[in-house]
Amino acid sequence: MTMLKISCLGIAGVLCALFLKEVKSPFVSFISLGTCVLIAFFGLNRLSFVMDTIQTMEQYLSMKNAWFQILLKITGITYLADFSANLCKDAGYSAIAGQIEIFGKISILAISSPIILALIETIHSFLV
Repeated sequence: MTMLKISCLGIAGVLCALFLKEVKSPFVSFISLGTCVLIAFFGLNRLSFVMDTIQTMEQYLSMKNAWFQILLKITGITYLADFSANLCKDAGYSAIAGQIEIFGKISILAISSPIILALIETIHSFLV
């Protein structure tokens, strides 16, 4: 049911933006931004369920706690970079959007380096 509400909110935001585009175009960016922020807040409310699920998974698996934290950071960076880049593209600043995407990818690579190093160490231990 929540997805239906989010879809209706998105469609209503687009229809309002299309209607106001003909009347007053400066307000279209504000409507787009407001709609995106509202949808993001609805998504953040669902985050508590995801966190509970991840904590349950962490109890069942004998993995390091830091690895789950790294995976959560990677997921957060991915969503934040995508959200910010899409807002910039909507506003007509695709060059800035591209830079946000590149910085997000570099950040993910930097944060995931301990996991990559552990994987390489595991492979090395099998080969030696």
